[in-house]
Amino acid sequence: MTTDPPDSPEYDIEEPDLEIGDVRTVDLPPEQAGKRLDKTLSDRLPELSRGRVQALLAAGLINRDGVTLSDASSKALAGHYEILVPPPTAAEPQAEAIPLTVLYEDDYLIVIDKPAGMAAHPAPGTERGTLVNALLHHCAASLSGIGGVMRPGIVHRLDKETTGVMVAAKTDAAHTGLSDLFSRHDIERAYIAFVRGAPRPRSGSIEGRIGRSHHDRKKMAILRTGGREAKTHYSVEAVYGPDDKPMASRVLCRLETGRTHQIRVHLSSKGHPCLGDPVYGSSAPATTVRDAIATAGLERQALHAAVLGFVHPITRVTLRFETPLPADLLALQAGLEML
Repeated sequence: MTTDPPDSPEYDIEEPDLEIGDVRTVDLPPEQAGKRLDKTLSDRLPELSRGRVQALLAAGLINRDGVTLSDASSKALAGHYEILVPPPTAAEPQAEAIPLTVLYEDDYLIVIDKPAGMAAHPAPGTERGTLVNALLHHCAASLSGIGGVMRPGIVHRLDKETTGVMVAAKTDAAHTGLSDLFSRHDIERAYIAFVRGAPRPRSGSIEGRIGRSHHDRKKMAILRTGGREAKTHYSVEAVYGPDDKPMASRVLCRLETGRTHQIRVHLSSKGHPCLGDPVYGSSAPATTVRDAIATAGLERQALHAAVLGFVHPITRVTLRFETPLPADLLALQAGLEML
């Protein structure tokens, strides 16, 4: 039996939970109807072999005018066809000797300071260089398999470009215990974000149901209906620029819930997206802020998972880890302090 890890606050959009595949469409006029369905569709979509069309039909991924089709030998009728072509399945991850900054390790779990550019687990297009690849080498046979073949030991995730503290399980018992802590939100998580402008009031909470955007399925959004309840507590720690019109600020965010892209979506919804965020950044910050970003060499969202605290699921010892800002965010902060 395997279980998926619970939702986490900062889940990278390139990973498979947000990958819905490529939708192809065919509008078949009456004069071209009547032949075998699989041959008709493969003729209209030469990039898909007849065998591939048959497999997609068997998987229930082809519909005509909203009706799911499955019989490849049936006659093609006139209408609007939608063919969902899933992303390719990544190969089983392989161990890689990737250096890790280990903050804590015992027989049951490992805590690391994840760098920018490292995805949590493999996905189409990101099969190598992930935390799972590194853990498979570092932990060898002790790594928990309850998270599934593609993400053993993973109980929560950070964006590929978000830095900071992550914990992974090395045994099934630890994996079950950690997953329960995340599911019950019985865990301390604090993030530092550098954002455009400065939220008002200077401290408070942001609430809103988060789900996939109706306009862009690779993004998350606050929804009026659907989605899942999400709550972020924030406090402004520093303001950069004029007091009456701040150009940027440093914000401490504490999560009450853990939803995909929660912090980035919530801050952006208030008009204060993370600096450098390529997905939720909306309009560009002030010129001086852009200069500070360029000087710092920041090529990602300015978000860092600074604190992770929890009760060890096996030993019951209270653990708390705090990591400093990485070099690019330290340089960004120094530049913003000059405004």
